[in-house]
Amino acid sequence: MSCQSIRKGLPVAGLVGLNQAQAEAVAHKDGPCMVLAGPGSGKTLTIAKRIEYLITKYKVRPEEILVITFTKYAANEMKNRFRQIMGRAGLPVTFGTFHGIYYGILKWAYSLNQSNLLSEEEKYGLIKQAASRMDWEELPSVDDERDYLQELAIEIGNVKNNCYDIGDYESTRYVAGRFRELYQTYEEEKRRLRKIDFEDMLIMCRDLFRRRSDILEKWQQKFRYILVDEFQDVNQAQYDVVRMLAAPQDNLFIVGDDDQSIYGFRGAKPGIMMEFAKDYPQAKQILLNVNYRSNAHIVNGALRVISHNQERYEKEIVAKKKPGETIHVQEVRDPVEESKYILETVREYADRGIPYEQMAVLYRTNLDARALSEMMTEYQIPFTMKEHLNNIYDHFIGTDISSYFHLSQGEYERKYFLQIANRPKRYISRDSMKDGRISYESLRNFYCDKDWMMDRIDQLEWDMKMIKDKTPYAAIQYIRKSMGYDEFLREYAAFRKIPLEELMAVLEEIQQNSKEYQTIAEWFVHVENYKAMLEQQKAGSSSKEGVALMTIHGAKGLEYELVFIIAGNEGSIPYKKAKTEEELEEERRLFYVAMTRAKSRLIISYVKEKNGKDLSPSRFVEELFLAV
Repeated sequence: MSCQSIRKGLPVAGLVGLNQAQAEAVAHKDGPCMVLAGPGSGKTLTIAKRIEYLITKYKVRPEEILVITFTKYAANEMKNRFRQIMGRAGLPVTFGTFHGIYYGILKWAYSLNQSNLLSEEEKYGLIKQAASRMDWEELPSVDDERDYLQELAIEIGNVKNNCYDIGDYESTRYVAGRFRELYQTYEEEKRRLRKIDFEDMLIMCRDLFRRRSDILEKWQQKFRYILVDEFQDVNQAQYDVVRMLAAPQDNLFIVGDDDQSIYGFRGAKPGIMMEFAKDYPQAKQILLNVNYRSNAHIVNGALRVISHNQERYEKEIVAKKKPGETIHVQEVRDPVEESKYILETVREYADRGIPYEQMAVLYRTNLDARALSEMMTEYQIPFTMKEHLNNIYDHFIGTDISSYFHLSQGEYERKYFLQIANRPKRYISRDSMKDGRISYESLRNFYCDKDWMMDRIDQLEWDMKMIKDKTPYAAIQYIRKSMGYDEFLREYAAFRKIPLEELMAVLEEIQQNSKEYQTIAEWFVHVENYKAMLEQQKAGSSSKEGVALMTIHGAKGLEYELVFIIAGNEGSIPYKKAKTEEELEEERRLFYVAMTRAKSRLIISYVKEKNGKDLSPSRFVEELFLAV
C-alpha cells in the first residue's frame, strides 16, 4: 500500500534539535495523528517532546495526558525521557501498559485486587484440569506437558485478543468442537473462582465501556490526550478500547511501524495500522524518515528486503550515517562451523575495539543457539542470554538417550530401565522392575515362563553391548535405526497428535552436537557442563556483560554496533511452520527487525547442511541482492 499521503514533515519554528518530521509530530495538537516511525528514527524523543509541547505550549493539564506502551520497561523509559526534558519529576502525566491501564479501570469499577488475578501457574492448572475432566486424549505425558499447556493458553488468549465469538470459533490445531468445549470449561471454572486472566482485562474493559456509557464518559474526560507507542503491536481488543477512550474528541496520537509488527502469535497485526487510516480519514499522517542508528548500507539492504511485502505502507527512509561497511553474508558448512566462524569474528572485532557488550547474535528460535552457546562456554567467550534456553538433554528424548548410554556402561539403576523399557515397545512391565537395582538376569527371572520375552531381554542386553564402545554419534544412530527408536517416535507423535518433525528436530540436534565427542564418558561430561552453563546463565540473567545472544523477538527495540544473524536458512527464517502469505510477510518483518538492530556492522550466516540434510539460504538473504 502506498503512503504518498504521509508527509515527511514540514518546518516548525521553535523546535530546536528536531528534524522537520519530528517537529511536525511534536507540534500536533488536536485530532487523530498517525506517526510512522522507522527503526532508529527517534520516536521516543518525539513522543516525550510532544508531551512537553502539549503542557508548555498548548497548556494541556498533565493529568489529562495518557501515554500507553507495551511493557513496564518501555513505560519507565518513556517516563524518564520525559522527566529529563521537562526537568520536573512530579508532573502527573499517566504512563502505563495497556494491561496496567485497563486493570486500573477495572479495579475502580469492580473493586478488584491482586487476589482476583490468575497467575500463569494457576492458568495452566485450570487448563489441565479442564482437559482431564473432558478425558481429552490429546493431553500429552508429563515430558512435554508444559509446552502443550502453553500452546493451549496462547490459543485461548488469541480468541480474546481478536474478539472472536467462541461459539463460532473453529480451532485449526485441535479437534473440531473440542477446543471450544475446553475453552468454555476453563472460563466457567475461572468465574467460579472469581479470577480473571491477562486477556480478561482487555475484554472486560471493552464490555464495561460498551455497557456503561456513563463510566466511559468519566474516563474520556479524565484522559483527553492519548499517546500510544509501538502501535503496530496492538490487538483488536486493545484497539477497540483505546478508540472508545479517545472519543469523541479523538485526540489519539499513535506511533508505530507496520514493518516491525512481529507479534502475530499474540493477536497483533499490521492491518490495524491500515485500519486506523480508514477509521480516521481526517488523521494527520507523518513519516519519520531519517534513520539515525544504522549505516546507509544496512538501511538500504533492510529496505530492499522489506519492500517485498505487499501489505505495508511504502516508505522512503534515508540514513543519517555514511555507508560504512557493507552487509556481509557468510556461507558455512554446518552449525558447528558456523559457531566457530562467529567466535573467530567476535574475537577479531573485539581486537578492533568493539566491546563484547556492543555485539549481538540473533536467531529465529532458541534451537538455533544451542551449538553456539555450548561453544562459547567451551572457549570462554563471555555472553548473556535474554531468554533462558531449555536444556535439550532434559527433554524426554535426551533423557532416553542418556538412559541408554548409562545402561551401556553397566549402570543398572532402576530409573534407567524404567525410562527406556518400552521405548520402543518391549512389553516389559513396571512389576518386573520393583527392586532398586535391576539387571538383565532379574528381568529374565521374572519372565522365565515366557520365551518371547526372554528373547526381547536378550536383545536389549546385546544392543547395550553393541553401543558400549561406539562414539556417541554412532551409538545414537544405532539406537535410532537398529533398535527402532525413530519408529517409536513416529508412533508417539501419532498417538499424542503432535508434529513428528518437532520430535525429530530434538533428536537430530542431540545427535549433531554429539559429533564433537569420541566416547560416551566425554558426552556425559559435556551434558553436565552444559547444564551448569544454563544454571549459571539463569543465576546471572540480570548481567549485561558479554556478547548478547537472543531471539529476534527478544531484540526488538535494542541496538548494537555489530549484529550477527545466524541460521539464515529456509526453514529457520522464514520458519518452517509459516505457510500462508500473511505468515511469510511476518517472517520477513522479523528479518527486517533483526537487520535494523545493527548500527555499523551486519553479518548474516547460513549453513549448507544440518543433521545430514542439505539446506538452502533464506529467500530473505537472496532478496538482499535483488532489485524490487
